[in-house]
Amino acid sequence: MSNLSVNHLLGIKYITKNDIELILETAKSFKEVINRPIKKVPSLRDLTVANLFFENSTRTRLSFELAQKRLSADVVNFSAASSSVKKGETLIDTVNNILAMKVDMVVMRHSSAGAAEFLSRKVKSKIVNAGDGAHEHPTQALLDAFSMQEKIGDLKGKKIAIVGDILHSRVALSNIFCLQKLGAEVKVCGPITLIPKYIESLGVKVETDLRKTLEWCDVANMLRIQLERQDIKFFPSIREYTMLYGLDKTLLDSLSKKILIMHPGPINRGVEITSEVADCSQSIILDQVENGVAIRMAVMFLLAGRQ
Repeated sequence: MSNLSVNHLLGIKYITKNDIELILETAKSFKEVINRPIKKVPSLRDLTVANLFFENSTRTRLSFELAQKRLSADVVNFSAASSSVKKGETLIDTVNNILAMKVDMVVMRHSSAGAAEFLSRKVKSKIVNAGDGAHEHPTQALLDAFSMQEKIGDLKGKKIAIVGDILHSRVALSNIFCLQKLGAEVKVCGPITLIPKYIESLGVKVETDLRKTLEWCDVANMLRIQLERQDIKFFPSIREYTMLYGLDKTLLDSLSKKILIMHPGPINRGVEITSEVADCSQSIILDQVENGVAIRMAVMFLLAGRQ
């Protein structure tokens, strides 16, 4: 079996196409494991993994925790969302305390971009970035790519649209890096105020018309409006956003071809997509949730194997 080229998963930007393919391939075996009657393997039996969440998260934390338990790791959970841990130095103090307990791997979500990378230079444990500010969310991009591959095969030459709040989204950036490394074409769509100025320098097309984007793509990944990261108003009202960029069943059914619908969650039902779309046969949102566990198992298993 080949190895990852990195000691940590800090972002898709830092890994190779071979790394991505190895993780996706490994996740296939783990997906079989989690669909068996006995869902556990002893792969990380002697390892201790600490989940450090300095920012609120339910789905990602639960997904990582489930993945760790399926791999038989010992798990320590630390939630700092309600504490005063905000600055780099207190971050190091917190982590050093946890490392003094002999932790082998740290899964961390933090509101500051670069926090995981900063940590990887200070401590000996393997670091998995579970989201750093509006920067990257690598395991989400990997599970998105895995979910797409299951449905439409090789992503080379496929057209993927990312719709919504691109500016505040770490999912968008990780997805762009991941999809491009796998040979897909990427287009972003949303109000011009929510599209970063630098985005075209990444080789991404920009479109502000939702219907045109949906007619172009094979898969539409609908992002949540991140109101908690917006300190000023980027569009007049939620209602206006929904009228221009919300996806309902009427619009979906009127397209000239069937496309896949994805959403990284949590969904604002009735804002970016309606309940009808979220629950329809073209939606693979629940596949994404299931695949998240398999992908996170693969990432931690492969990192643990790098001595």
